[in-house]
Formats: sequence, C-alpha cells, structure tokens
Amino acid sequence: MATLSELDHTVTDYQLQHAYWLAKAAKLAYAEEPTIRETTMEWGFDRCEYFHGELDASFPISDTQGFAAGSERMIIVAFRGTEPKKIKDWLTDTNTLAAPGPAGNGFVHFGFSRALDSVFPQVRDAVERLRDNDQTLWFTGHSLGGALAMLASARIFFEDPALLPDGVYTFGQPRTCDRLLADPYSKALASRVFRFVNNNDIVPQLPPEPVFHHVHDVRYFDNSGAMHEKVSVVSGLADKFTGFTSDVFAPAADGIRDHQIDRYLELIEKNLS
Repeated sequence: MATLSELDHTVTDYQLQHAYWLAKAAKLAYAEEPTIRETTMEWGFDRCEYFHGELDASFPISDTQGFAAGSERMIIVAFRGTEPKKIKDWLTDTNTLAAPGPAGNGFVHFGFSRALDSVFPQVRDAVERLRDNDQTLWFTGHSLGGALAMLASARIFFEDPALLPDGVYTFGQPRTCDRLLADPYSKALASRVFRFVNNNDIVPQLPPEPVFHHVHDVRYFDNSGAMHEKVSVVSGLADKFTGFTSDVFAPAADGIRDHQIDRYLELIEKNLS
C-alpha cells in the first residue's frame, strides 16, 4: 500500500495516497531539469524524459514544461503550472477563442491548445518509448499544468483508444473545453479522472461557463479542509462564502492562497491522517 514516504509503483486504481504523490509530481514539474531528473530517480524511476516548448510572443505565458518518468511498473507525465495572476490574465484575454478538440471531439481553449501543441510530439514520443512493459500511465498537473494534463490525456486516448490512461489527477485546474469534449472524455475515462479543487481557488472558476466546462469527477476541499466527493451547488456556494469571508483583512486573496500546490499537498495529507 502506498504511503506518504514511498511511492507505490504498483497502484492501478484511485487511492488518496497516490493522489498525494501525483500532487508531488505536479509540484516537481515547476523545478529545473536537473532537479526533476534527480528527484524522479529517488522516487524509483530509472528513466526520465524532460520536455520543453516555446510559445510565441503574443501569449502571456512564454513556454510549456514538464516531464515523463518511467519505471518497470509505472509512467507519470507531469506538466508545469503557472502563477495564479498570469493564468488569470491568460484566461481572460482573447486567447479563450476555441480550437478544435482531439479527434474532432468538441472545442478547447485556444491558449491551452497552443501550449500543448508546443510539446505534444515530445510527450507522445516519450510515452511510446517508456511504455515497453505495459506500465500503468498517469497524467498530472497543477493550475495550467492540470489543463495540459487533461488535454494531453484526451488527445492520446482519442487519437489512439488502445492507449487508455490509468489515471488523470489535476489540482486547481481551469476549465479547458466545451461539453462536447467534457462529456465523452468523462465517460471514456470514468473512475480514472479526478479533479481536486480547494474551496475558493480562483483558477477552477475560469474561463467562465457556459462556454467552458469541467470534466465530471471532483474532489472538493471545504473551508475546514475536509474532502468531499460530491458537493451540491447550494452547499458549495455557502462553503465558498465562508472561506471568502474568513479573512476579513484580505478576503480577495483567499482565491490565490487556495490555489497554491503546497496547500493541496497539505490538505491531502490532512485527509489521510
């Protein structure tokens, strides 16, 4: 069984301990390449492929970064996120224009599509090289990285249905696509996709509905830090209001504080204790 001190490479289904390690991988994606390679080796991976792609000057975010780490039993693909202010600027500018979804399924956020395009050939080739023993395949990311993890897993699956990811775990992920992609994706990857959201985290609230949608399965941390698998609209709004007003000196900052990847790690650890 997985623990907080050791990554279990034999996991095949949803486990909160495994979510903790995928959140650590999402955090590691922010690091420099040497640190990524050294750390994945410490975690039991004997191979690591770093990927990086540049975006043109018209985008608020200049590049895309991540890694794919492989062992005899498991492959993890992790994408780097970005600062909340930067992604908020990106999600509210003209790059929200839609681009075609994978294999003709719906439409996706244009900026996310371009960011993924800059590295997707590297990601696809890395997965093909590393997956030489029918290893399980996991995607993860925080913030923008969560959006890229969701879209990369969708693109890999819909373009090659034989390659079904074993799990996609995202943390503070923004909305990525329309319902014409969100619905078939959620159905095809049922019980494999888990979107973690912390109370008033501002990023999962963008870009706005009804054009953009989230995938279905959510793990929600309330204002007290307890995790819920299902939250009604009314109770969710009430809980968000409680969180928003808990700091009377800086209520607007609650959505930024709740977005930090370290906070997600703390909350998962709390719910494991």
